Amino acid sequence: MITFRIARVEDAPRILEIYAYYVENTAVSYEYDVPTLAEFTERIRSTLVKYPYIVAEEDGRIVGYIYASRFAQRAAYGWAAGTSIYIDRDYHRRGIGKLLYEKLEAILKLQNITNLYAGAADPMEEEDPYLTRNSENFHEAIGYKPVARYNGCGNKFGRWYNLLWMEKIINEHCVPPKEVVAFSELPENAVQEILKD
Repeated sequence: MITFRIARVEDAPRILEIYAYYVENTAVSYEYDVPTLAEFTERIRSTLVKYPYIVAEEDGRIVGYIYASRFAQRAAYGWAAGTSIYIDRDYHRRGIGKLLYEKLEAILKLQNITNLYAGAADPMEEEDPYLTRNSENFHEAIGYKPVARYNGCGNKFGRWYNLLWMEKIINEHCVPPKEVVAFSELPENAVQEILKD
């Protein structure tokens, strides 16, 4: 049975273990080097101040995670968030990603976030040993629409890759906009209700 909870900084070693596979073996992540544990721990800590960071567990073991982050630095982008998701390679195609996104989006709605953006690495060739179009297909299946493609903007393993930006609108664009609520300021009972459903 898969359960969900908010990540803790103590989870960093296991979350980093999941992420390291994608850094070292795929073009899913454009990082070349696996972050240090200290750096990765700080990423989790700093994310949780403003945005949700959720883990999926099976029998107490983390098998996937998702988080949101600031989409861009200018103040006018404050209602937009980027999303990132990674599933342990042994747990693909079990619906965990879709469930993680449902939890994340429900919390971001409470925060009054309106637009979500997912960047999906995109192979330039049909057959690529380091990348498929699974991320693009998955995001389309859960309601994201392609809005921009940066051609040949990334190079990893000596190969060029595109970056596909995908968008999903999750809240009404009110005028004036509702104030964005930091994740750390949300009522804990409201967050727990979303995670247990």
